[in-house]
Amino acid sequence: MKKKLLITGGAGFIGSHVVRLFVNKYPEYLIVNGDALTYAGNLENLADVKGQPNYVFEKVDITDENAVNALFEKYGFDGVIHLAAESHVDRSILDPLAFIRTNVLGTAVLLNACRKYWKDDMENKRFYHVSTDEVYGSLGEEGLFTEETPYDPRSPYSASKASSDHFVRAYYHTYHLPVVLSNCSNNYGSNHFPEKLIPLAIHNIRNNKPVPVYGKGENVRDWLFVEDHARAIDTIFHQGRIGETYNIGGFNEWKNIDLIRLLCDVMDRKLGRPEGTSAQLITFVKDRAGHDLRYAIDASKLNKELGWSPSLQFEEGLEKTVDWYLANEEWLQHVTSGAYQQYYETQYQQR
Repeated sequence: MKKKLLITGGAGFIGSHVVRLFVNKYPEYLIVNGDALTYAGNLENLADVKGQPNYVFEKVDITDENAVNALFEKYGFDGVIHLAAESHVDRSILDPLAFIRTNVLGTAVLLNACRKYWKDDMENKRFYHVSTDEVYGSLGEEGLFTEETPYDPRSPYSASKASSDHFVRAYYHTYHLPVVLSNCSNNYGSNHFPEKLIPLAIHNIRNNKPVPVYGKGENVRDWLFVEDHARAIDTIFHQGRIGETYNIGGFNEWKNIDLIRLLCDVMDRKLGRPEGTSAQLITFVKDRAGHDLRYAIDASKLNKELGWSPSLQFEEGLEKTVDWYLANEEWLQHVTSGAYQQYYETQYQQR
């Protein structure tokens, strides 16, 4: 019998890479991509696996208990990889309740469904919750986040993710639900919605528009190539110890301003522009409210226990990312124009 796996948020940035990896690597699995197709859900990300016999898409809002239960009734899932989330800090500042609904309530609905449908047979079942390093708060100039770092969320987004993490652990301790968790650093790579720093900068440089940088650009992030993250998720899902948390980081710390300057240099070279042309587009803007100074992940537990390590240094991954965006201008045009939102209706409903 095929193992049936639900991947929530599978039409999003990280989720689409996870879906693609699992569909191609595990033909013996049935991969069900469950996504509400909010603004960041883009099924064009998965056009290359749409016709695969072990892939199914289901449009579902994880806050809808009846709809989630119906999915479990229909497929009898053996595992859940939960990536569905509102994830942009700026949007969370403007509308925190949307983040509470999806990230907290939605996670609880999924946990309840697993508890209900797995209660008589927990063996070989697994609920994998994918979270963020932002739950740990802000670091000073030194130190790294470990799995034992106390939670100290500073934005509505990170607070909602911290809450969902606590619910996952509570279901493990209270109901013995077989769970694993991971907290990752900033992802980058192909198919990233262009509200985030790197794809936004690539798009604006390409079109000679200002490249906004918060404050003085001194904030530091640890960058993780999204395909490396997908490999880590695969590893943790299959090999991670029940009840454990694993931090996933790229060992690539960069100040925002240094990252943007490097990206400007790469774009000048790729576009055949004189050196320094794109850097003139850098525009410093008012800092984000509650902007954490520094994130940095210690991923040694994942490396020592499960053997995962990142495959790319940031400079190499950035080159690949820029190449992808320059080669997929139509994808970017569809996203920025909103045309991507018609893909579900034209490709999935007109059959």
